[in-house]
Amino acid sequence: MAVGIFNLFSKRNSFFQRCKVDEATKLRHKYAPYYDIFDRQEGSRVWLKGKELILLSSNDYLGLSDHPSVIDAGKQALDTWGASSTGARVANGGRAYHRDLEEALAEFLEVEAVHVHAAGYLSCMSAVQSFGQRGDLILVDRNVHSSLWSGIHSCPARVEKFSHNSPGSLKKALSYEEAETPKMLVFEGAYSMEGHIAPVEEFLEAIEGQNTMTIMDDAHGLGVLGVGGRGTAHHLGVNGQVDLICGSLSKSLGSTGGFIGGAQCMIEYMRTHSKQTLFSAALSGVQAACAGEALRVLQTEPQCIARLWRNVKQYREFLLELGLDTWDSVTPAIPIVLGDKRKAYYFRQALLEKGVYTTMAIAPSVPPKKELIRTSISARHTDEDLDQIFEAFKYAVKKVL
Repeated sequence: MAVGIFNLFSKRNSFFQRCKVDEATKLRHKYAPYYDIFDRQEGSRVWLKGKELILLSSNDYLGLSDHPSVIDAGKQALDTWGASSTGARVANGGRAYHRDLEEALAEFLEVEAVHVHAAGYLSCMSAVQSFGQRGDLILVDRNVHSSLWSGIHSCPARVEKFSHNSPGSLKKALSYEEAETPKMLVFEGAYSMEGHIAPVEEFLEAIEGQNTMTIMDDAHGLGVLGVGGRGTAHHLGVNGQVDLICGSLSKSLGSTGGFIGGAQCMIEYMRTHSKQTLFSAALSGVQAACAGEALRVLQTEPQCIARLWRNVKQYREFLLELGLDTWDSVTPAIPIVLGDKRKAYYFRQALLEKGVYTTMAIAPSVPPKKELIRTSISARHTDEDLDQIFEAFKYAVKKVL
């Protein structure tokens, strides 16, 4: 009876009707490119409706999410701290594991302080929202992640986009502004969809004398780039010159959650003014322990990074031999640009037929004519995996292109 009443009144609600007839959702259900449910996972292999597949879309770059010591750390934290932090730190306090992880990350990133959140999205959003005020100007690479855009749209500062990875476009945007105007430069260190690395040194030259703070999302640089995996700033030799570095614990650190690091005064200011920090539940002990142990493994087992880049080299060379467009990717996130959503769909289906799982991205997630298959190489991919991946791509190229 209750369900019937709910349906009766819902039909009178325009929002219900809007959702029911939404064309984008209907298309998603028809072609089903997203929201698959895996039955289980073992290393680089997943099972979808009983079929074994190689996972070629995970951001677990170093394969640490199922590292034995990472799993043990999570189990111990569950016994010690329970399942949840049960609230925001401003309301019911932080925990020792928050402090321990933040101190370890700060030392690793070589910044004064770090704050961790329950999601990378929250960290990246708060990195912008906390600081932007009316009268400020946000200069943003037009290809940045949705989390940064959410932060931008949550504050009253003006916004000026510049062309992706273009110091020249940034300089042009600056030329219309007074030097003393407070500005924020927002960009990613390593772009997850394109596989590009930001020209940070050129950006820093462009904003010299322009009263500008810099915010870099390095979710896909941490653990992958730089000496010991310390990220994009270290990779490019500009460590200490970027004001705020934010990112995720769910990529190379094999957990979930996010972080934001920088000068102590800026982190404390964020803790005072960030809505995402004040009003969201804190990171759980299990998540923190897994990330902390993954960070330790990253530093004590450098073979993880070496194996990752060996796999990246083999994979990229093979794709180029097939004549595929990888959008000049230089990171383990390697797109296959097909430039047509139908081709992207059928290419993905062909890979599935041969036991390789990928994801597709179409406009507006990517620019028009840049529809692509997004792939990510991991240290956990074996030689056997790579051989099967190569055969699957040969088949897809022949069938679709």
